[in-house]
This record gives sequence, structure tokens and C-alpha cells, in this order.
Amino acid sequence: MTVPNPTTASRPLPPTASPLFLREDEIRRGIELLYFGYSSMIRGADAILDREGFGRAHHRALYFIARRPGLPVGDLLRLLAITKQSLGRVLTELQSRSLVEQAIGTTDRRQRLLRLTPAGTALEASLFAELETGMASAYGEAGQSAVTGFWSVLIGLIPAQDRALVESLRQG
Repeated sequence: MTVPNPTTASRPLPPTASPLFLREDEIRRGIELLYFGYSSMIRGADAILDREGFGRAHHRALYFIARRPGLPVGDLLRLLAITKQSLGRVLTELQSRSLVEQAIGTTDRRQRLLRLTPAGTALEASLFAELETGMASAYGEAGQSAVTGFWSVLIGLIPAQDRALVESLRQG
């Protein structure tokens, strides 16, 4: 007798896109899956943020600063797609808690470069660990070709003018 694997027994089979994948019902299905997948993935990180008195904008700022230490404030503003006022509030709160520090640019003194402090690095690492578990599990279930297809779809959602900035995160 075969015993079902408890980690996969309750999961539905992966959805197969219809050959009519550009129809409204298929597009709605994709939007639903993005919404519910994201909500599930972010839940653990949200609990940590709530304990710290932070929101998702703080999380995104910590994440991107961790990805590119020395990130200019202007680039962070573009990545987050929030107003200067909102970013100012987020950075003020992160700096007041000694999680983020600013330095003056070396080639352009008007530029403000952002880095995480050791405490900021630790908080970002704990937030990332919450996300990593779910993503690694989903990636493992889907397989390499599905992950590549998923990335292609997500890249397609990014406006063409922002793709180079997003790609720069991979280069460090």
C-alpha cells in the first residue's frame, strides 16, 4: 500500500494552461493564483513586520537595500514606485531604529547611498527566511522549466523601461 506524502497530498495538481490562455477566464485564473500565492508566501514575514511595527514598504526597502548595498535613494524610489514623501517616512523610521544608514555619494555628493546596519541585515535575513521556505518548496514542486516560465511571465509584467533596473539587482 502506498502512503500519501502529507506535504503534497492536499495540494491540487499543478494547473495546466488552456490553449486559449489569452482569454479572460485564463487571465483571471493567473491573477487569482498570483494573489493567493503572494498572500500565502508573505504571511510569515507580515507577522515579523507587525511585531516590529513596520509595514510592507519597510520590508521592500530592507530587501532592495540588502540586494544592493550602496543603493542610491533615487534607485530605491524607482524600485518601490512610491512617492518621495512615503519613502522619506519609511527611511526615517528605518534609520531611527538603526536598521539603515545613509552615506554621501563618492562621485556625486548630492547622492545618498543606503546600506543596512548589522541589525538591519539581521531583520532582513529573518524576513527573507520566511519567504525563502515557501518559494523553495514551490520551485521544487514545479521544476526548473516551470520556474523559468514563471520568471518569464513576471518579467513580462515589469514595464520595459524598468527591466534594466530590476536586472541590476542580480548583478549586485
